[in-house]
Amino acid sequence: MRKKVIVLDYGFGNVRSAERALAHAGADVEISSDRKAALDADGLLVPGVGAFAACMEGLRKVRGDTIVDKRLAGGRPVLGICVGMQILFARGVEHGTVTEGCAQWPGTVERLDAPVVPHMGWNTVDAPADTVLFKGIADDTRYYFVHSYAVRSWEMPIVQDGPHIPPSVTWSTHGSPFVAAVENGALSATQFHPEKSGDAGAELLRNWLATL
Repeated sequence: MRKKVIVLDYGFGNVRSAERALAHAGADVEISSDRKAALDADGLLVPGVGAFAACMEGLRKVRGDTIVDKRLAGGRPVLGICVGMQILFARGVEHGTVTEGCAQWPGTVERLDAPVVPHMGWNTVDAPADTVLFKGIADDTRYYFVHSYAVRSWEMPIVQDGPHIPPSVTWSTHGSPFVAAVENGALSATQFHPEKSGDAGAELLRNWLATL
């Protein structure tokens, strides 16, 4: 049975490309900003392009931040892509302005420390052994990136009580290391665009769909 995935439409993101890629990977896909549809779906994909602050403004207009919160509280899978990954962190800093993010993870999205920005094109990643997203994909595989900002240092979440499984963090390097993907229970995200990463991106999306 095909899993139902909503691509959250909040005005920022290549929603049509994401829709096609997910359908190709085997999902039943709909683009929507409807709260009930987003909460009821097997999976929610949060895309994102452009500036962190603008994306957060658009997300809040459709109450996307509370949709993500509520899904995760019930263990319902969410996948963020590109700026859709960045806004899951605590804050973004652009041109000296700090914008609060969704704060699902601690950490700051900041400008890449590299001689050439934006980072545009194909690059490899260093995925940990326990990865789910990259399962079965060769280590030297390249993925498509286009971004000027990223999380450059990982801050461990503060755990109040109960058991805790540390997030699985994948890194890449452009000038200096940055976070390329995170897997943390029901919440996953990639800085690169799987929908633009050919066969490898399709395999990654199939791996995610298998968790729904």
